[in-house]
Amino acid sequence: MFTAEQRKKEIGIRKVLGASVVGITSLLAKDFLKLVVIAIVIASPLAWWAMNQWLAGFAYRIDIQWWMFVVAGAGAVAVAFLTVGFQSVKAALANPVKSLKSE
Repeated sequence: MFTAEQRKKEIGIRKVLGASVVGITSLLAKDFLKLVVIAIVIASPLAWWAMNQWLAGFAYRIDIQWWMFVVAGAGAVAVAFLTVGFQSVKAALANPVKSLKSE
């Protein structure tokens, strides 16, 4: 929401020049999803190590499987995309005249 509000005039100009809702949504979502993927890449090995250390103290030990991190990462990306996508579509469907008016 912050990014969409911050780039309101840019979105208005792009819309006046003929940008589609899908193009505007992908423009806003691309930067945010990069950050989410970087966070997953950094956090997954740390979480794997921490969980192995914690689970080592139990009598009935289980192994952490790789697919658990894939599911968690896909869930995080899906939630981020839905949130950013909803705000982007909302900003893309707004009237560009209101965003381009001088204050």
